[in-house]
Amino acid sequence: MTSTGPSEAPKPSGTVVVVRERGSQLELLLLERTPRDGEPGPWVFPGGKVDAADLRPGEDAVAAARRAAVREAQEEAGLALALESLVPISRWITPEISPKRFDTWFFLASLNDACEICVDGAEIQAHRWVAPAEALGLHRERSLRLAPPTFVTLSTLASHRSAEQALRALEGHEVPTFRPRIVRIAQGAVMLYPGDAGYEPVDPDRPGPRHRLWALTEGWRYELDRELR
Repeated sequence: MTSTGPSEAPKPSGTVVVVRERGSQLELLLLERTPRDGEPGPWVFPGGKVDAADLRPGEDAVAAARRAAVREAQEEAGLALALESLVPISRWITPEISPKRFDTWFFLASLNDACEICVDGAEIQAHRWVAPAEALGLHRERSLRLAPPTFVTLSTLASHRSAEQALRALEGHEVPTFRPRIVRIAQGAVMLYPGDAGYEPVDPDRPGPRHRLWALTEGWRYELDRELR
């Protein structure tokens, strides 16, 4: 069964996936949020809600989200990113069942030079550079807590060895929108995404193409059939 609950209009937001290359390996920046209510903070990409200062007359929502991502990267990690360096890679809209909802554009930005990361010590308590596959392995071992959008983004980037390769793979492709539909099952949950055969009927057993996240107690797995890539 699907869950129901309170809903609100999603808040416009921006997130930036900051990547660098070390040797033949792609690494990305993860920030650890400060724990709240005794729960460990998740590891996330820099980002946050669009503020009034991010808005410009005549600009669209993507431009405002890009400004928010750049501002948050500066505030949370001490990074100075150029607006034009951020390339949209996905859009995530929180399900209606969530009490707090966001409409978040994800951007990719590549760092060519060494830079010092300085976390704010308030919302963010730590940072690390890590390869996508390594981060997924640490999540599997339950030593690195990830949210579903972070997990899916890492899974998508795990096959690329450079930012250039990742960007080439995006050329000519429409930026995907993820609007999850969550189905609770005995082993955990299935998060259905647009393109999955079960998305419209909200039926994970419907035969056909797969685009989903299996968030199971035994481990998580992102499934995307080749014909949907």
